[in-house]
Amino acid sequence: MAKYFDVHPDNPQARSIHQIVDLIRSDGLIAYPTDSCFALGCRMGSKDALDRIRAIRHLDDRHHFTLMCHDFAQLGQFVTINNALFRAVKASTPGPYTFILPATKEVPRRLLHPKKKTVGVRITAHTTAQAILAELGEPLVSSTLLLPGEPEPMTQGWEIKEMLDHAIDAVVDSGDCGTEPTTVIDLSEGEPEILRVGAGDPERFSSSPA
Repeated sequence: MAKYFDVHPDNPQARSIHQIVDLIRSDGLIAYPTDSCFALGCRMGSKDALDRIRAIRHLDDRHHFTLMCHDFAQLGQFVTINNALFRAVKASTPGPYTFILPATKEVPRRLLHPKKKTVGVRITAHTTAQAILAELGEPLVSSTLLLPGEPEPMTQGWEIKEMLDHAIDAVVDSGDCGTEPTTVIDLSEGEPEILRVGAGDPERFSSSPA
């Protein structure tokens, strides 16, 4: 059964955050809130948890996983970005955007798009997610908690526990979070390509320099 953590949205309890991170480090899979919607998350080195995300969401090997990063400095360790796009990305983080970029060798191969060798990266503004990332010290491999056949992501912590109780290890409930996934922007070819319009305004990238 999944553990249920009721975390204060503005002042996350240190004890709860420590327990959540211990669970992640033990190859646990969590459902946690972001500033766009709930996500599934695990550590980068956990093949078992990654396989469980694929099973829950029915994902194939072409799916772009997202590395949820604590800050821009951490993001820069895992992807390469050219100078022309650097400012636009930095100005949009933290926020409800996911950027597809060429991965560095720090990213495990199983997380990469098989042909493009790219990965998604994101910095969330959500206080509880940030607290988890700060304690963990590395990105969380993440995927929107959108179940197969459902039109919208799941939004209620108790609902997630009820539905996925035996498929995940913990639900982190920190009150209401968004219901709309991130806007996804592919920057891997230099010219921004909007792959999904979501919570972030895509217009700020429509005229970015290549």
